[in-house]
Amino acid sequence: MLRKWRGKVEPIIDPSDLGIDPEPSISRGHNVFNRAAHARPVEQMIVISERINGLFRSVGRAIDDRDENFVQALALRQVEAGATVLDVNTGPGRDDAVEAMRWLVHTVQEVTDVQLCIDSPDVMTVVGGMEVCDRSPIINSTTAEAERMAQLFPLCQEHDAEIICLAMDERGIPNDAESRTGMAMVMVTTAMEHGIMPDRLLIDPLVLPVRAAQDQSMKVVDAVRMLRMLDDPPLRTVVGLSNVSNGAKMRGVLNRTYLAMLMGAGLSAAICDPEDQELMDVLKAGQVLRNERLYADDFLRA
Repeated sequence: MLRKWRGKVEPIIDPSDLGIDPEPSISRGHNVFNRAAHARPVEQMIVISERINGLFRSVGRAIDDRDENFVQALALRQVEAGATVLDVNTGPGRDDAVEAMRWLVHTVQEVTDVQLCIDSPDVMTVVGGMEVCDRSPIINSTTAEAERMAQLFPLCQEHDAEIICLAMDERGIPNDAESRTGMAMVMVTTAMEHGIMPDRLLIDPLVLPVRAAQDQSMKVVDAVRMLRMLDDPPLRTVVGLSNVSNGAKMRGVLNRTYLAMLMGAGLSAAICDPEDQELMDVLKAGQVLRNERLYADDFLRA
């Protein structure tokens, strides 16, 4: 499929063509935007756990059975392994999604005060989860579609939340880094019109499976680098890391290598499995090399 972008015709990628879900599961000198009440110091890499998701069969059964012990044990393992945010997703095709999300949020919050990421393509399910959050969550996610931004940005502002912004619209995912960045800017400016400053956004340039769209992997790395140059402090970026290895045999090595590449470009956050110890070792080493973590000979134990 072709689309017109900034006066030229370029191919655009539809996630459904690749067999993936488009709703998974950010220079010194001139400031592009004014910072206000939500300005914050430079943060360490944010680790968003992907495992509390009804798409996984064991988690889906636990949600069906309202098995608090299973969900709470999983949440605690993820936090102990290094998660700084827990993504919570009830999974697809639920008639009771709103009720299930409220139960899931309440169950997790009974054992940890880690920030939650409320993950659903359904706005009412997101609302249900946010209403029972003890602290301001992250919304996962909006796209650059006008209708979805009109629904979610007011909700984000009302709850003083942060929000993941996917670099795609009704036409699909842009085919190059520049167009991804342009689409991100549409969401940044629209968010600001709703009173949401850029430091409450996490821009997702959308990782695609290397086995289906090999040329896109470096374009996402380039987009992360470009997005950092747009403001000071830099816009924050996030990726669904495991998407790169979706359907591949050597998933672990692909995920670890790609994480290192993205961290080198300035990635702010990754949605991943913190119980993957080798992946977390790469992340910790990257934090040391980015001067986010104090070096010690046993830094991997920290």
